[in-house]
This record gives sequence, C-alpha cells and structure tokens, in this order.
Amino acid sequence: MTDRGMTAKTSGTGGAARAFHPRNRHQGRYDFGRLVQVRPALAPYLVTTPRGDTSLDFSDPAAVRELNRALLHGDYGIAHWDLPDGALCPPIPGRADYLHGLADLLAATDGGIPRGLSIRVLDIGVGASCIYPLLGHAEYGWRFVGTDIDATSLQVAAAIVHSNRLDRAITLRHQPRRGQVFRGVIGDDDRFDLTLCNPPFHASAREAAQANQRKRRQLGTPEPASAAALNFGGHAHELWIEGGEAEFLRRMVRESRGYRAQVLWFSSLVAKSAHLPGVRRQLREAGATEVREVAMAQGSKQSRFVAWTFLDAGERLQWRDMRR
Repeated sequence: MTDRGMTAKTSGTGGAARAFHPRNRHQGRYDFGRLVQVRPALAPYLVTTPRGDTSLDFSDPAAVRELNRALLHGDYGIAHWDLPDGALCPPIPGRADYLHGLADLLAATDGGIPRGLSIRVLDIGVGASCIYPLLGHAEYGWRFVGTDIDATSLQVAAAIVHSNRLDRAITLRHQPRRGQVFRGVIGDDDRFDLTLCNPPFHASAREAAQANQRKRRQLGTPEPASAAALNFGGHAHELWIEGGEAEFLRRMVRESRGYRAQVLWFSSLVAKSAHLPGVRRQLREAGATEVREVAMAQGSKQSRFVAWTFLDAGERLQWRDMRR
C-alpha cells in the first residue's frame, strides 16, 4: 500500500484550516466579492460572521446552490448549472481535489499529466449535478462517461451537458440494476484510463435521516417541518444503499476484476476510515497489482480515495503508448 497525503494547507471559509491539492483553485477563503460579480444572485445569501467577515449560510441548500453556480461559472466556464430541490449539492473544492489526485496517478506513468479527449474517465453515480465530468473536462480536457441508476438524475445531468455544449466531452449511460456497478455500463469495446465514484454513505434511509439531523444540530439549523426536507443534502439513492458504503465497495472491487484489462486505474472515495482494512484485504484477494490510498484532509473532515490497478508496470506503459 502507498499512502500519499495532500499537504497544501490554506485557511478555509470562516478561518478553519483546510488542506487542498496544490493545483486546487480553491485555496484559502472564498472571494465573495468576485463571486457576487460573477453571480449577483449570490448576494442575498451572504452573511456577516461575528468576527465581521463575509461568509455564507452553508446550512441553506439554496445558498450552496448559488455558490456552486458562481464557482462553476467564474472558475470553470460552466455558464448553465441547476439542480432540482433535494438533490445532492456537492462541495466543489473537495470534488476538485479527487480529480487532481487522479491526475497525479496518470502523471506517474505518462511523465506528466495527460490532457485532452484521449483520456476517458468513467464516473459511477454521476448524479444530477454531473460535477466530476464538468470539473474534470474544464481542468484537463478529459472525456467522461457518467452512469446513474436514477433516470431523473440523468435527465437533469443531460440538460446541463447540452446547455453548456459539452455533448462531445460528456456522455451519460443508465445503469439498469441498482445492485451492479460496472456491469451493464462498460461495453466490450470500452477502455477507461480512470474510474471514479462517490459511494452512498449509509446503510438505510433511517441512518441517512439520523445523520442529516446530526448535521443540522451541528450547524444550528432548526429541524425541518416535513420528513421530505430531511434529504436537503441528497435524494435517497444518493445517500444510502443496502449494506452501506462497505458493501458497495466490496461489490465494486469484486466487479472490477472482470474489467481488469479495460481499465487502467479504478478508484473510489472512502468516507469511513474503518472501511479501509476491509478494502485492502479485498483488493489483495482480487489480485490488484498496486493500490494507492490518497488522503484529502479538509478542515475537520478527513477524506480519502483508494485507487487500484490490475496491470503491472510494463502493461501500464503499453497502455500509455497505445493511447498516444
């Protein structure tokens, strides 16, 4: 196993320490003055902290959506982006970190970060936000295939892709079976340099609702008036799956063996560090030739992704040469 930390420390919004990848555009505090110029609709959501700083009410999903619109437009050239109420609204800085870490994996073989449409990336669970394909194409010019089990999420993501004229760079596929990860979406002729995934965290709807209630208490947000409002941070299929994250990761590792010759690097976020020993054991048993664990420390939250390949060093060089 190889542990690689990301140690570019900066101060985050509200003064909290935050460690982002050195290439991450979102070092330090948000420049709300610039963002309001990009997206004037953000202005009503700004608040003044007790220290007199300008910040945002991050407990308000509408405020976070407007922040994301401003960031996507101002930093990534994404002019049109919207989400239905209740859909998972991703934190853009953390999502960008994952992509930069994956770029480093490719750079190790290529002698530099490969850019352009020749790099193909599979996003498992692309969601309505389509966030990883949008960021990854804007940063590196990569081509993405995004999959999801939810038809409505794919419709929203498709509208974002079309409105930003990114159809050549981003395509979407429906995963017909909730219990499958790669099966049903990787075709016989597909080859992907990377796969990425942000798995559902929770094992049940009740567990997801309880976690959301804890989050509200930590943020000092009043309890919602209806049960439906508990999912302001994501719809059910985005938040939980039977067996939770550990079972999803086990299934992903098991299925990845069947596509060992079609994917250079598989990867997934791992929200709970307690799941890492099981993932390591499963990858050993699956026959992965190399495994990377990349830490991403952001404020008080410690995150990480795990990446693995079934190709040896020589086969990875051959993959690079075939791409060229």
